[in-house]
Formats: sequence, C-alpha cells, structure tokens
Amino acid sequence: MAALADMGTARARDEQFFLISALIMTAVLVSGFSLQYAMGRSSFGAPVSLHIHAFIFFGWAFLYLLQNILAALNNRAWHRRLGWLALGWIPALVIMGFYITISSVQRGRTPFFFRPAYFLIMNPMSVLIFAALATAAIIMRRRTQWHRRLMFCAMTPLLGPGFGRLLPMPLMIPWAEWGVFAAIMLFPSAGMIRDLRATGRIHAAWWWGAGIITGGQMAMTLIAVSPAGPAIYDAVTKDTAGAAYQPMAFPPPPAAMSSAPPVVSDMQ
Repeated sequence: MAALADMGTARARDEQFFLISALIMTAVLVSGFSLQYAMGRSSFGAPVSLHIHAFIFFGWAFLYLLQNILAALNNRAWHRRLGWLALGWIPALVIMGFYITISSVQRGRTPFFFRPAYFLIMNPMSVLIFAALATAAIIMRRRTQWHRRLMFCAMTPLLGPGFGRLLPMPLMIPWAEWGVFAAIMLFPSAGMIRDLRATGRIHAAWWWGAGIITGGQMAMTLIAVSPAGPAIYDAVTKDTAGAAYQPMAFPPPPAAMSSAPPVVSDMQ
C-alpha cells in the first residue's frame, strides 16, 4: 500500500510539473504578443494571413495547455480525442510558419535585430524542429514518459517569438538569436533538473529533445553564415522589396527606415 501511495504522489508531482510548465509557456507567448500590441507595434489591422497564423499558433499553445489540464485531471478519454487534432494542426502550423516568414522577408520586414538571411532560415527550421518532435511524441503516445517530454520539447522552439518580444532584443545585437535560444532552453533544462531531483536520473527523452533543438540552432546559424544563406535569401526575395537589403547586414531600426534608404545588397 505504501508503494502504491508513493506512486500516486510521484504521478501527482509529475502532472503538476507539466501543467505548471504549460501555464508558464502559454504566459510567455500571451505576454510577449500582448506587450507588442500594448506598445503599438502591432494591431488588429494586420493582413488576414497574420490573423490566420496567430489563430493556428495560439491555437496549438492553448491545445497543449488543455491537454496538460486533462492529463492532470486524469481525463484520458478527452485527452486522447483532442490529441488527434494535432494531426492536422502540426502541418498547418508548419505551412503558415513558412508562408509568413517568406512573406515578411519579401516585404523587407525582417526584425532589425536579426540578419535577414538568418531570419529566413531560423523560422522555418524552428517549426520543422517543432513538427519533428511533436510527431515523435504522437508516435510514442503509448509511452507516456516519452510522449509528454517530447511534446514539452516540441513546444520549446515555439516560445522564441514570445521571448523575442519580451527580451531587450536591440541591446542583444549581434547575439540576439543566442539570447532567445538561452531563454527557451531554460524549459528542457528545468525538466532535466526536475527528473534528476525526483528520480535520480534524467529521462532519455530530454536528451533527445534538447539535443535536437540545440543541433537545429547550430544548423540554422551555420546555414545562414555559409554561402547558402545569402543564396537562399536572394532567391526568395528576387524582384521583391526584400531584395534591397543585404542578407547578412542588420536592417535599420524602424525609426531610421523612414529617413534612410535601404542598404543595397552587393551580392545580387
């Protein structure tokens, strides 16, 4: 009986950790975008495509939160039913992630604290990392400990846009992307520490998840700074407003864009 009680306590603590983490993740995203709106940097007058992207992006975040609430309530039936929504939601998020990123660079709307070529590589790779980890989590849905940790790691790269709106990004140039990376990696790191304290070992899913995220970060950086980065950027932005900006030069801040001409690329 004591062993059963210990198992019940361990499960409750497990559920509590993942639920609290999901709440914090959702808070990061909501806070980041709310701050953007409050400071007048975004509005509901944005193009329809951005509203669709926001619906899909936040829809996934709230679905993830709801799934953790259902797991905490031990409502496995509804957890499984809603889980099938992911089969359609994952590809939709990937498609919109690619579309919005390409549309942004073609309009010359790269955030000024990111190099355009890096931004073009970063966002698509981030959603692909998300998709790979989320798909692996679905495949391993019958192995609860793997499933929940891989899905947790899948949410991690999606936190980038939230932290990108909360952190002092202009002050972090030219290391802004690494600042965001450090922030999002606090979450799988917390999972590792929690496992170590609770069981004396780190579950292998954390190593796989954190390793894939870290490998993806290194890969997107290496691609962007290699000849392939500017080449991809030039191909994507050909005959568009984005072609006026150097792939590996930071764009001017918004306040300067109205008074300074765009920097013409010497790689076209």
